[in-house]
Amino acid sequence: MSNISRRRMLMASAALSLVLTGTVSGSAMALEPPARPNIVIFLADDLSYNDVNIGGDANARTPALQRLASQGMMFDRAFVASPACAPSRAALLTGMMPARNGAEANHDRANADIRKLPSYLQEQGYQVVAFGKVAHYQHTGTYGFDYYANDTFHDHKGIPSAVEWLKARKDKRPLALFVGSNWPHVPWPRTTEGFEPDALTLPPKTVDTPVTRDARARFYAAVRRMDLELAETMDAVDSVLGPDTFVLYSTDHGTQWPFGKWNLYDTGTRVPMVVRWKGQVQPGSKTDAMVSWVDVLPTLVELAGGKQPQGIDGISFAGLFGVGKGPTGRQEIFTTHNNDTQVNVYPMRSIRTDRWKYIQNLHPDYTYTTHIDLKVKRTDSGAYFPSWREAAEKDPAAKAIVDAYYNRPAEELYDLQADPNEQVNLAADPRHAKTLKDLRLRLEAWRKAQGDTGKITVKPRFERGSMDGEDD
Repeated sequence: MSNISRRRMLMASAALSLVLTGTVSGSAMALEPPARPNIVIFLADDLSYNDVNIGGDANARTPALQRLASQGMMFDRAFVASPACAPSRAALLTGMMPARNGAEANHDRANADIRKLPSYLQEQGYQVVAFGKVAHYQHTGTYGFDYYANDTFHDHKGIPSAVEWLKARKDKRPLALFVGSNWPHVPWPRTTEGFEPDALTLPPKTVDTPVTRDARARFYAAVRRMDLELAETMDAVDSVLGPDTFVLYSTDHGTQWPFGKWNLYDTGTRVPMVVRWKGQVQPGSKTDAMVSWVDVLPTLVELAGGKQPQGIDGISFAGLFGVGKGPTGRQEIFTTHNNDTQVNVYPMRSIRTDRWKYIQNLHPDYTYTTHIDLKVKRTDSGAYFPSWREAAEKDPAAKAIVDAYYNRPAEELYDLQADPNEQVNLAADPRHAKTLKDLRLRLEAWRKAQGDTGKITVKPRFERGSMDGEDD
C-alpha cells in the first residue's frame, strides 16, 4: 500500500470515528484538504448564541446567517475567553487567555511582545488584512496586519470598504481577510424598523415593561443590520474568492442585555459560530464540540499549512474539517472577567463542562453594576433599566431578577442539563458538594497555571447604579 493510500485510509477512518462518537453531527470531510485556502473571518459585535435564529431565537431576522449555516457547519457550543470586547478579541488574536496576554480589562491591549495571529499567517505566505472592528477599535493597528481600516467606534464604512478593496485586489498571495461589523453593539437604531415590540418573546430573566420591549425591538433591528452586512460581505467573497473559501463567522461575546455581556453565564460567553468550507464541511452540519475563541488562532495556522504554535492556550479544532490529527473539542471551557475601566468592576472566573457551570465571584462584597443600569443619557440600555427597578418595588418576580443582577454570591453552580438558563444556583445544595469542590479545585489549578491573580487596580462600587456611565 502506498503512503498516499495509507494516509487517505487513516483520514477516512478518523472522520468515521468522529461521526460515530457524536463529536461531529453530519459532517463530511474531504480526504485531501486544499493547501492554503483563502480565509475570511467575519466578526459581529455583542451578540449571544441565544439571540439569533440558529441559536433558537425566532424574533431575529438573519437570513444571511441562516444561509451560511445551511452551507456549512454550525457550532452549538462555541465560547469566548471573556465577555467584553477588548479581552475577547485579544484572546482571539493571540491564542492566549487574558491573564497571559495582558488584556484583562476592557480597553486593555495585548502585550506588545506576544506574537499575534497575522504574523503566523504571513509566515505561511498570506496577505492579512482587517476592516472594521476586528481588534478593539484602534488596537487593530498593533496586531501587525498588512493593511487595516475603519477601526473606530460605529464606523459603518468597514464593510463597504472591505468589499471595495477586495474587488480591486490584485495580489496573488492567499488572503486572510478579517471583517468586523459594529452591529449589534449599542447604540441601537432609534426606531424598531418593523419589529413589533408587543409581538416579541423576551429572554429569561427579563422584566417585561413597555420600554424594555421597545429596546429589545431596536436590538433586533441592529441584528438585522449586521445580517445585511454579512450578506454584502459573502456576496463579494463568493464573487471574488469563490465559494471554496474558508469562512468563519462568530461574535465577540454576548448581547448587551442584563445577564449577557460582562457576565460568565452562557448568555455572556456562548456565541454563534459557523464555518463554511466547500468540499471539507458538509452543508447543514452541526457539531456539539466545545471550542474557545483562543482555539481559532491555532486552527487557522494549521489550515494555512503551519505547525501548531507552542506556548499558547489555544487548541486547534481543524480536525473537525479533516485537517491534522489534533483533538476536535474541549472537555472544559474557562472564562474570565475583570472590569471595564471604572464602570464595570466585578472580577469573576468560571469553568464549564458538558453538564456543569461553576462561577467564582472573587469579590461578592462589590455591587455588580454596568453600563446597563447606570444613569446614562441613552435611548437604549440606559433607558429601560429604571423601569425594572420601578417594577421591582411592587412585583416580587421583578424584584428577584433585579436583586440577582446586583448581588452575586461567592460561588454559583448550575446544572446545565436541567437548568440551561442558569436560574437555580446549586452551590449551597449538599447533594452537589462533591461536584462543587471538584470544579472549584480545577478552576483554582487553572488560575495558578495562568498566573491569574485576580488583581483589580480600579475602585469598585458598593451602591446600585448611581453615577454616569461610559460607553465601551
